[in-house]
Amino acid sequence: ATIESKIVEMTETGSMSALEKRRAEVPAEVRQFLRLPGLGPKTVRKIWQELGVTTLAELKDAARSQRLRTLPGLGAKVEENVLKSVGRRKKATGPPRTLLGRALPALLAVVEVLREHPAAERVSEAGSSRRRRETVRDLDIIATASDPAALTDYFTKLAWVSEVVAKGSTKATVVSHEGFRFDLRVVPPECYGNLLQHFTGSKAHNVALREDAVRRGLSVSEYGVTEVESGEVFTTQSEEELYGRLGYQYIPAELRENAGELEAARKGELPELAEPSQLRGDLHTHTHWSADGKNTLTEMVEAAKAKGYAYYAITDHSHYLREGRMEQQAKEIDKVAKRVAPLKLLKGVEANIRADGTLDVPDEVLAERDWVVASIHTAFDRSPTERILATMENPNVHVIGHITGRKLSRREPMDIDFERVVEKALETGTFLEINSQPDRLDLRDVQARVAGEAGLPVVVSSDAHEVPALDYVQFGVAQA
Repeated sequence: ATIESKIVEMTETGSMSALEKRRAEVPAEVRQFLRLPGLGPKTVRKIWQELGVTTLAELKDAARSQRLRTLPGLGAKVEENVLKSVGRRKKATGPPRTLLGRALPALLAVVEVLREHPAAERVSEAGSSRRRRETVRDLDIIATASDPAALTDYFTKLAWVSEVVAKGSTKATVVSHEGFRFDLRVVPPECYGNLLQHFTGSKAHNVALREDAVRRGLSVSEYGVTEVESGEVFTTQSEEELYGRLGYQYIPAELRENAGELEAARKGELPELAEPSQLRGDLHTHTHWSADGKNTLTEMVEAAKAKGYAYYAITDHSHYLREGRMEQQAKEIDKVAKRVAPLKLLKGVEANIRADGTLDVPDEVLAERDWVVASIHTAFDRSPTERILATMENPNVHVIGHITGRKLSRREPMDIDFERVVEKALETGTFLEINSQPDRLDLRDVQARVAGEAGLPVVVSSDAHEVPALDYVQFGVAQA
């Protein structure tokens, strides 16, 4: 009943009084401490309540004066990290960036709602979300409509809107109860393709596109392509036609970053992009056998079967599978495997790469597993490259998980010599992973490209700890 009342309250008012009351008890800047590397909720609470530190400036002063180390479990390294991280933080100049995995479902839901309106003709997401960037700021929507004012008015009156920032007959900006900022622009149908391309491409992509057009006697704006000599203006409802008019192969949204795509498209040599439907299995997942797993092994496997996968690896954390639990888990996997055939279940494990470069599971135990993920979870500043290289020498290890250890907006990536890692991976036949967790997306895009160009196999995995998270692979595929 308590949960039910809170859900009803959220639905009807867009907020939850119990949550707002809790938020009011914690100073606003104390919550920002959680974004600093090495500071978890328990540590932040100690710093706040036992040292009386409530602002970033006070935190920096506490680190500089060596007061943090007076708390149990904190030492000089934490103080050093705090001083580095607080010094790097800059005052935000606009809406905060949000994880793609949080923002995209909300954006696509709004797009679908707008498409159902009688006046809507064409509606599409745009901006960095459409390019599937790791983090996004404003959520852009481009549309055409038989009655632009009616569609815009409808947009500003949707139930999830908490604030209307701006409203006109053809564009509006609103903020949702979740804090997402949506920009809707209703454009003339005849130049829908021009405007959709303009509001999707990165700034660098669009600038390079325009500069190249100038050299060919063309002037590109969001409203059309003008032939300078004749003054003739080309508008189109299709992005494909627009790129064709400029002499390019169609460039998918994910590639519009000015990273060589224009030259490749000019030659007709763009790569074929990976699609979620091409995934045949998931090779990094967790169940209730890991303490942080939310669903049972059976529930996770049934969900994988429903996706039509050919294979599925259960890779629970090694430190939760001690004292005979790994053997018990293996028996459960065997039982479930009989019920879900032809889905092939792999008995896997996610082993920890220790600070000294060894694994926390004996080789003879690893040799019995079908699939071994090895990952760094601690001591991120302790020779990460050498630890990864040493792990790859182990013939029982199949893939390195979330290789840089980054947590977007919370933890910087480890300092990895990626070229050495790729060379060793090719030598040892070890896979690298694109971890699809929205706050990881690790490998990052440029690293995945280096691996791909080197001919190194890359695994796209969900790292799911609950059934809904199996869908995270869409973000990993977008990264790929």
